[in-house]
Amino acid sequence: MENKYVINWEKYASLARQAAAEGAVLLKNDHQALPLKKETISVFGRIQFHYYKSGTGSGGLVNAKYVVGITDALLEEENLSVNEELAEVYRSWIAEHPFDQGCGWAQEPWCQEEMPLEEKLVEEAAAKSDAAVIVIGRTAGEDRDASAEKGSYLLTDLEEDMLSKVCRAFERVIVVLNVGNIIDMKWVDKYRPSAVLYTWQGGQEGGHSVADVLTGRVNPCGKLADTIAHDISDYPSTENFGGDTFDLYTEDIYVGYRYFETFARDKVLYPFGFGLSYTGFGITCSPAEHRDGETIVRVKVTNTGALPGKEVVQVYVNPPQGKLGKPLRNLAAFAKTKCLVPGEEQELTLKFSDYDIASYDDSGVTGHKSCYVLEKGSYEVYAGTDVRSAEAAGSFEIPETEVISACTEAAGPVRKFERMRVGKGGVLAWEEVPVRTHKMQERVQTETLPDITYTGDKGYTLGEVFDGELSLDEFLAQLSEEDLCCIVRGEGMCSPKVTPGTAAAFGGVTESLQRYGIPCGCCADGPSGIRMDCGTPAFSMPNGTCLACTFDTELSEALYEMEGAELRKNRIDTLLGPGINIHRNPLNGRNFEYFSEDPYLTGMMASAQLKGMARYGVTGTVKHFAANNQEYHRRLLDSVMSERALREIYLRGFEIAVKEGKAYSIMTTYGAINGLWTASNYDLLTTILRKEWNFDGMVMTDWWADLNDEGGPASTDNLAAMVRSQNDVYMVTQDSLTNKDNLMKSLKEGTLKRGALLRSAGNICRMLMKSPVMERSLGRMSEEEKKAGEVMAGEDKVDFDITYHKVDGKLVLDGTEIDTSKGKSVVYGILLDTFGSYTVRLKVKADGSELAQIPVSVFANGHLEGTITINGTNGEWIEIERNIGPLFGPHNYIRLYFAQGGMKIQTVTVELQEEMSRGF
Repeated sequence: MENKYVINWEKYASLARQAAAEGAVLLKNDHQALPLKKETISVFGRIQFHYYKSGTGSGGLVNAKYVVGITDALLEEENLSVNEELAEVYRSWIAEHPFDQGCGWAQEPWCQEEMPLEEKLVEEAAAKSDAAVIVIGRTAGEDRDASAEKGSYLLTDLEEDMLSKVCRAFERVIVVLNVGNIIDMKWVDKYRPSAVLYTWQGGQEGGHSVADVLTGRVNPCGKLADTIAHDISDYPSTENFGGDTFDLYTEDIYVGYRYFETFARDKVLYPFGFGLSYTGFGITCSPAEHRDGETIVRVKVTNTGALPGKEVVQVYVNPPQGKLGKPLRNLAAFAKTKCLVPGEEQELTLKFSDYDIASYDDSGVTGHKSCYVLEKGSYEVYAGTDVRSAEAAGSFEIPETEVISACTEAAGPVRKFERMRVGKGGVLAWEEVPVRTHKMQERVQTETLPDITYTGDKGYTLGEVFDGELSLDEFLAQLSEEDLCCIVRGEGMCSPKVTPGTAAAFGGVTESLQRYGIPCGCCADGPSGIRMDCGTPAFSMPNGTCLACTFDTELSEALYEMEGAELRKNRIDTLLGPGINIHRNPLNGRNFEYFSEDPYLTGMMASAQLKGMARYGVTGTVKHFAANNQEYHRRLLDSVMSERALREIYLRGFEIAVKEGKAYSIMTTYGAINGLWTASNYDLLTTILRKEWNFDGMVMTDWWADLNDEGGPASTDNLAAMVRSQNDVYMVTQDSLTNKDNLMKSLKEGTLKRGALLRSAGNICRMLMKSPVMERSLGRMSEEEKKAGEVMAGEDKVDFDITYHKVDGKLVLDGTEIDTSKGKSVVYGILLDTFGSYTVRLKVKADGSELAQIPVSVFANGHLEGTITINGTNGEWIEIERNIGPLFGPHNYIRLYFAQGGMKIQTVTVELQEEMSRGF
């Protein structure tokens, strides 16, 4: 019998490859330029040799065992001949112009210097080739947004020169975009390539997936998860994007296609949901049926072309404008066919509820303030393959305005500003946004808290609660004030109390808490694979945008089931993802982690990932709750928006993830919404999340987040405000026992109640009892899982007991036993007591000649600090060194990776280079 805990890496790779291929979006394919047949191709662009598997920052630091490049994959194709002379020219040029890694966190440039092309080289390539493939790449990442400049959102001069020369010389030119998010596309009309293919960032199997689509092994079936407009200025959010301290969301609910289809159809180059295929499809619909609060649309899809392929059907609703005003198109449902052979048909049944299409009245104009309503009138249903081509599929009448869900005014703005709305004749108009009429602090003060009398230690353990022998309240009654303060403090990064190199430990972070049987839960960065800074390898998956473009929830669920198995293997209870913020503007540096401009598509894709991981008893921590739509100044930024925009656009994906995906772990953001930092926003975390959505899980902050009371300044030590609002865990502290914050002081002053801490402690304990760490702490790991660990020990062993070496100014380690053969690495855990920059110094020798080249790469906490290459030393010992850091916490990892054998090491020295202004 197959052991489900033994990871089938071939299946994992196959699913990732399929997902990346099905997420590729074909925008143009003149005269059937694709698929490539048995022919010779010339590949242009340096990124053909340095595939962007993901963006940068915490969402991209996955130690993949391999990454398949585009030309690498094309060279594997038996029916293709790649112009090797041109490829060698690129290889030689790249050797002299190496990849620019940048200097430190978030410093990698968004594009790499491109090789200048001489006309003669292009003409020679055209003479011996049937077609050209141009690869253009962009990365993106945490802490830094893209810009509307060359080399970021726009092409560089050298990229445009490459397009110009190649398109003049070749009759067939295919442009492949290895990017994290959409970029400016005006160049398509200017240079007129034959085909344009967005392949996004496809993870470690990305090169294979590109080859699969180019050769037709996979018929492209991806659809745009965002609208591509003529110019960045055409997006209504651009005017207010990038603020230092606040952004006004004046576009309100008119985000992405909701804006363009309502007000600016002529500004669209490629509409939301658009994507071509190598075959053709016919779509017929029966009239939509509306009854009992649900609408059903039946669609028949027929493959009318000559090749097998899949198609995506999208259903949109055009509601009556009524008193609220609404977008002319709203995605309500979608479904993907199986692979249909020519002539084959499939009927799809798509459903949506009245709540799915209801509008939120934040002003009371309908007579139902703070309610989701269906205004009276005709609701027109459209079905098709993108938002623009969708055709009428019936309609239904709502005779009188109906209240679908009554809510509580929550998290609205406190400052006045104007927002978009539909005016008379359908033109764009403006209205004043209603401001919040209540004070959240008053709700906090009147909140009913757990009334559990302190009993002291009764000898009860959390295991007894887990086994149903004891109530959670009886267990929590034992915890002292110090215990309760400690349990709401997570520890990390790279805490030695959990899997090495991961992001944080939470729960039983002190000896006292562990005596009560509270285990340490473990979380690791994601969402496109596990980040382990000690160098442990993990699988790198396609990015969020790519997966959203598949419009395939079943495929995403199957892929993240594999991720669940990998999390289980590494004893990680929750992956910090999926990231589900809205693509409000194309320049957000973190869009690659997120899914789409549409909240429904976002929520359904997130739910699929959560369901997949849940099959292995683990979960994802859905982030960033909410409105993390800009990286620049994200710690300081206040997102100022209407309550309607917040609920209909920026919270909707999270709501679906909670209700449909059964999310039980959520991460808040660094910034504020309407003046309150999200990690201490009572309305967001209690009024909406817990009371309205019935969320019963755990909420954590982002790492070292700020918090504030209403109207007060933000700081990292106001954990009392965090707990009062029901954000349960502060991520992260260096030591939960000694952390400097205001918890104990607030308890003594009466501004924080013991009941609020008990409430968060209960949320944390429920999270732990849903996680594998609970049974593992009780010694109940199944025989199947134990055997899986033994099977995987040979090739994928995880060292859960890395030794930490204390660096007291200087540390010298014996290096004589290090295996320096090709592909090997060594990891050292180092414990620091001084904040600063350090030097890693190696005493090495190599017996080869002076022409031998032997590199060693130095990583600190998963980040490549640099590669040092030595020549043969003829047996003489020499010293080489690399500066690393600055290092920010006590627990760190240094990894040495040997890409080529032949080096011998006598000592490894870690020495303080420059002390910073504060210690640990």
